[in-house]
Amino acid sequence: MAFLVWAALGGSATAWLLNLATRPLGVPAHAVAVDTAPSLRSDLTRLFGAPAPEAVAAAPAAAPASDRFRLIGVVAPAGAGKPVAALALIAVDGKPPRAYRVGAPIDGDAVLQAVRARAVDIGPGGGPPAVTLELAPLGAAATGTLPPAAGLPPGPPPVRGVTPGAPGGAAEPSEGAPLVPQPVAPATPPTANPQD
Repeated sequence: MAFLVWAALGGSATAWLLNLATRPLGVPAHAVAVDTAPSLRSDLTRLFGAPAPEAVAAAPAAAPASDRFRLIGVVAPAGAGKPVAALALIAVDGKPPRAYRVGAPIDGDAVLQAVRARAVDIGPGGGPPAVTLELAPLGAAATGTLPPAAGLPPGPPPVRGVTPGAPGGAAEPSEGAPLVPQPVAPATPPTANPQD
C-alpha cells in the first residue's frame, strides 16, 4: 500500500515539474485572434414563445434604368435621307461602352429606339421610350494667348525711327530719330525687248 501511495506521489510531482518546465509554442505570425466570448447575435424572442416574424423577401432595390445606362457619344446623320446609319456609344452598368445601332437590343428587352444630335431614347421594342439619355453640354472654348515658342531664335529687333508702310516702299524717319539704313533689293538686269 505504501508503495502505491509513493508511486502516486512521485507521478504527480513529475507531472507538475513537466508542466512548469515546458514553455508553450509561440503564436504563428499569420494567426488571427478570435473572440472567444459568447455573443448573442440572434433574436431570442422565439425561444420564449413569440410567434415567428413573417418572412420578408429582401430583394435588392433595382437601380433606376437611367442610372444603369451612360451615353458616351452619338453618330447621327446631319439631315434626312442620309445613308449613314445612326449609332450610339452606350455603357451599361459601368461596363466598357459599346456601339449600338437604332433598333439593336441593349440589355434585356431594352432597345435603342432613336438617336438625335445629342440624345438617345431607350425603351422596349415597339413601346414608348423609358429612358432618354443626353450628352453633357459642351464647355466654353478656351481663350487666351499662347506662350512664346521655346527653342526658336527671336525675330529681328524693331527699327527705331522708321514708320513702316510708307508709300513706295521707302521708310520715313520720325522726328528726332536717327536715320537707319535700310536694305535694298538687288536690281535685275534689263532684258532686251524683241520688238526694238
